[in-house]
Amino acid sequence: MATSRHTKRKKKTRRKILYTVLVISMLLLSGVIVFATNLSLQTKNATANMYEPLERDKVEETKSKYESAIAEDSAFTFLLAGIENQEGATYGRSDVIIVATINPKTEKISMVSIPRDSKVYIPDLGYEDKINHSYANGGINYTINAVEELLDLKIDYYVSTDFQGFEDIVDTVGGIEVDVPFTFKAQLTDSLKWKTFTEGTMDLNGNEALAYVRMRKTDPQGDMGRNLRQKDVIQEIINKGTSLSNITKIDDMIADVGNNVKTNIPTSQYLGLIKMYQNLKSSPIEQLQISGDDATIRGIYYFIPEEESIEEIQQQLKLNLDDFGQNAQSDLNKTKNVNNLTLGE
Repeated sequence: MATSRHTKRKKKTRRKILYTVLVISMLLLSGVIVFATNLSLQTKNATANMYEPLERDKVEETKSKYESAIAEDSAFTFLLAGIENQEGATYGRSDVIIVATINPKTEKISMVSIPRDSKVYIPDLGYEDKINHSYANGGINYTINAVEELLDLKIDYYVSTDFQGFEDIVDTVGGIEVDVPFTFKAQLTDSLKWKTFTEGTMDLNGNEALAYVRMRKTDPQGDMGRNLRQKDVIQEIINKGTSLSNITKIDDMIADVGNNVKTNIPTSQYLGLIKMYQNLKSSPIEQLQISGDDATIRGIYYFIPEEESIEEIQQQLKLNLDDFGQNAQSDLNKTKNVNNLTLGE
């Protein structure tokens, strides 16, 4: 009899445990459903505002090709444009233009920042001008066409953001930590107050981060130093934005930046992009630098890129789009060494 009661108590205990597990499972499942629904409802309008295909993306067969790049883990090209809006202007000007090639298979990212005063040929205008004037005349389509002409490289995806969008992104991920290379002062956009950036580790909010990446006049390395700071900040933003603690805030991020960010990346690719970067975030970003000369033409300052430097960067970026890019890079270095030896003789 005692054994029978013991067996019954044991069965009741098992039923209670099973019931508890089922309840917890249902609660977790409900939470996931609620989160997914909330994400869908809150970000629908924001993502609709953000999505702006290029003119060529509107051609159906081209659009389908671009949409498949991230999903298939293929190497792709990416352009980031930081836009300085001007009162009364239709488009504003591109203060920052960064091009990256991203290869998930070789786990490598190569990046180059194009100085905004670079004198380049702008196909849609039919003449040479500062590259930041391409955006001022025709928006992102003109800019991408000019960049493709300069680098002989097809741009798959782009993201453009104005200063407010940049600040919102930094604030939404909870600010960023940077390693300031030297002490300097820079003016904040909103208050116009001067902020001192002290050499060493600093925590920055959005407004401070914007001043940090824009400053170039007192940088000992000029544009090169500015480009390195921009690269570090972008990497920190992506690292924080794709961290597990911030993935649940993705709806807030999209809602915050919806009116200030434009991209041709389809919404369906966002999570795939985050997942891909999780595998790449520990990989160092290869920073490429355009060499050139300063020039004043009819009273206007220009940066004149060296043809040899452009050709080398073209080659480096294209190598990273090749799944066998590491081997190709080794061959390229061997060729350079042979050429150097020949010149030395």
